[in-house]
Amino acid sequence: MKPLLLLLAFASVLAVEAPLLRDEFSAARFDQRRAMRGEWKFADQAATCTQDDELYKKNKDHGPILFYDLAYTDASIRFAVKPDANTQSVVFTANGAEAHLFRLVFSKAGMAVRAFPADSKDHKAVALANEAMVKLKAGEWNEVSIDLRGGKATVKVGDFTRTYENASIGLAKVNLSVGFSFGTLSVKDLVVTK
Repeated sequence: MKPLLLLLAFASVLAVEAPLLRDEFSAARFDQRRAMRGEWKFADQAATCTQDDELYKKNKDHGPILFYDLAYTDASIRFAVKPDANTQSVVFTANGAEAHLFRLVFSKAGMAVRAFPADSKDHKAVALANEAMVKLKAGEWNEVSIDLRGGKATVKVGDFTRTYENASIGLAKVNLSVGFSFGTLSVKDLVVTK
């Protein structure tokens, strides 16, 4: 009996929890994904879209986006993006049922980190930081990792790692998104774990 208990204990230590979400981009249809505001192509385990300027104007200056419907509060999110030289911004957002909660905006000026306080009447973003040295490399895969725990977000991009705090980060979320404006963007390896 003891050997069986030891074997079960050892197996539970080795067991890896299944991800909450994994998009391998192997097919245009994926139940938790909504590919919007552009013609997304799915090939070679990546999603790629080139912004259509007419759609951008029609969508009130919002570019192509991948939405993922997923209920979570604390989670680790990782993905890789490859912007081209014409891409002006890449945006990651964690959303609550009523509004945005946390956002990263990558541009030629660096990475802007924003939170959206739940008690704000007009739901304006507050700047948590502007990291001028954190820039995505055009034409290359850039790995992004975001760990949301309680009121803290730890962001890792390349060799850069920093933790930001705001109460809105700890609120329940209903989806997440990766979007961009101008040029072409490819996205791959999107995984969300507990």
